[in-house]
Amino acid sequence: MTRVLVTGGAGFLGSHLVEELLARSHRVVVIDDLFRGKKKNLDDCKDDPDFHFIKGDCANLEILNAAVEWLDGVDLVYHLAAVNGTRWFHERADMVIDVNINTTLAALRLAEQHACRLVFASSPEAIGEAGIQPMPVSSKSVFDDAAQHQRHSYGASKYLGEIMLQHAVRTKDLDFRIVRPFNAYGGRCPSTEYGQVISIFMDAAACGKPLKVHGDGKQTRSFTWVGDITEAFLLAGLTDVAIDDGSKLAGAVWNVGWPEETSIAELAELVAETAGVEVMIEPTKGYFGDSQRRCPDISLATRQLGWQPWTTLEAGLRSTWFVINNRING
Repeated sequence: MTRVLVTGGAGFLGSHLVEELLARSHRVVVIDDLFRGKKKNLDDCKDDPDFHFIKGDCANLEILNAAVEWLDGVDLVYHLAAVNGTRWFHERADMVIDVNINTTLAALRLAEQHACRLVFASSPEAIGEAGIQPMPVSSKSVFDDAAQHQRHSYGASKYLGEIMLQHAVRTKDLDFRIVRPFNAYGGRCPSTEYGQVISIFMDAAACGKPLKVHGDGKQTRSFTWVGDITEAFLLAGLTDVAIDDGSKLAGAVWNVGWPEETSIAELAELVAETAGVEVMIEPTKGYFGDSQRRCPDISLATRQLGWQPWTTLEAGLRSTWFVINNRING
């Protein structure tokens, strides 16, 4: 039984990860301040004797240590706590940077103190506007002038988190790893204006509202079913050495996502088709600095972890629609 701490474990990705860890007989404690996470995401976990929830600030070392005390030690930390959601990047860049940097520092210090493995949830946003697609693991990070927009408050905070982690690996011989999930989606993903595009589209379709496409809709993303992303995190934390050559995985970085691009305009059409309802697709002004393309090179995750996604976008959209439509229309 592995003793696991998950920061941000009541969130979209975190709650799915916690469920799977418990299903595989690990002992899990979650810390979440519930700013974006929801305690109801963990309803299926609350009666498990190997699960414990602490509401609190993941940047507070006293709270982190209380979690470790409940576990009676810690073997693995999954650091998922962060402020995500494109609208937040522009409206509250200061908060995004504050939360993302300080929670990462705290998680790194805790893992260093207990000499345990840590998996950091980074993002393709850490690369900014990638010059090469599919995006390789090793890419130059390119960010726009901060005077133009603040979108990169999130990506830059993730980039700095990767720097902090790699510094710890190099100077202190710690087993820290990085996962960059590409556009995870599923029924629990926030569907408010501060959420992600698939849930926003499906929420609108369920309510009979137009699907608002930013700009010309030609920007592309790699949409990945949450179950496939969860499996990648499990493998990243529970695999001791690379399966291809037995090498150490400290400092490893893995892009995980569906290795095909879908434009936002195409996505809107797919959502309308999945919903089976008549909906308008309405062009609107987009956010400044919106990435034009995003597609992962997942070859390293496949070689070292044996991971690859299996859920097609069409299948994932059907599952997501079932959850969102039932939530709204019963």
